[in-house]
Amino acid sequence: MLITRSLIILLVGFGTIVHGSHFRGGTITWRPLNNTPSGSTVAVQVRERFSWNRATYYCDDTTIAAQGIIGSGYLVTGVSGSYSGVWTNMNTAIACTDYSVALTVSSGEHFETQTFPLNIAFSIGFVSSAWFANLAVGGNGGWSVICHINTAIRPDGFINSSPIAVSLPIVYKQILVQQVHVIQMSDFDGTDILQCRWSTASSSNINGYNECSGVCMGIPLYINLISNNCTLVFSLATAGQYAAAALQIEDYYSSSSTTPMSSVPLQFLFYGYAAPTGSCTTPPAIIGNRPNRACIGTPIGSNVTEYIIVQVYCPGHAITDLVSSAPTGMKKS
Repeated sequence: MLITRSLIILLVGFGTIVHGSHFRGGTITWRPLNNTPSGSTVAVQVRERFSWNRATYYCDDTTIAAQGIIGSGYLVTGVSGSYSGVWTNMNTAIACTDYSVALTVSSGEHFETQTFPLNIAFSIGFVSSAWFANLAVGGNGGWSVICHINTAIRPDGFINSSPIAVSLPIVYKQILVQQVHVIQMSDFDGTDILQCRWSTASSSNINGYNECSGVCMGIPLYINLISNNCTLVFSLATAGQYAAAALQIEDYYSSSSTTPMSSVPLQFLFYGYAAPTGSCTTPPAIIGNRPNRACIGTPIGSNVTEYIIVQVYCPGHAITDLVSSAPTGMKKS
């Protein structure tokens, strides 16, 4: 089992920003409980992780300790392919795992196991509305978070697992400078070739469905997307405005494969801020034995303690918030 934790550091001057409409992005992934074929069906664990406006779905330390539920009232449904009679709609009610007062966001996840026939393919999605108004592209528009499941036997004789991508729900970036942002990708199938691409509205994509609704190509000053390591190169134009990134992470059996085995969504937000006006412009940094974006593996059921050390380079400034994207069961202090 691989556990990944990501952090973003916020300075005092950013404060708290509130926007009304509630969705803040998310992802849907899947894997077989046993990747060795046996019989005509396979039990597949589907994971959904979503983020919401904290004013709509409140979460705090007490909520997390009690495994309190946020985000109920919606469904992940079948949208294309052979899902009829196979896929059972999944409620979007998730156990809260993270929150930020400064970002006004609550996040959580839910796992559900369903049994599918072997050798079928279909897509599922969380499709509804609305994003909030203050977006560079797609303000007040709908969302569409689409995942492709494929239980065909791989050329190596196993059942595929989808890739996984990790991001915080909101990432702060300074405006009017070129930014380089790396999205972490991983896969239980260690030899797969991973690629990321922009989600598209075209029904000709692998999902056969609109993958991004109102926020397709949601970063107007996009420069480049390096697909093999999922690196975004872009700029943000306006301070105080958000831009939505809607991506699909896909796995290929080999470098010569032309069709992905699966496709999973990742949607999150960038928030633009103006350059600091003080004498110190060096942002804080994660230091210590674990580098930023470190990937830490641990056996299932084991207890692991990790320390995160942050260096602040500006005298008179302090860290106000450590924002995490944590799996269910991880404790933070």
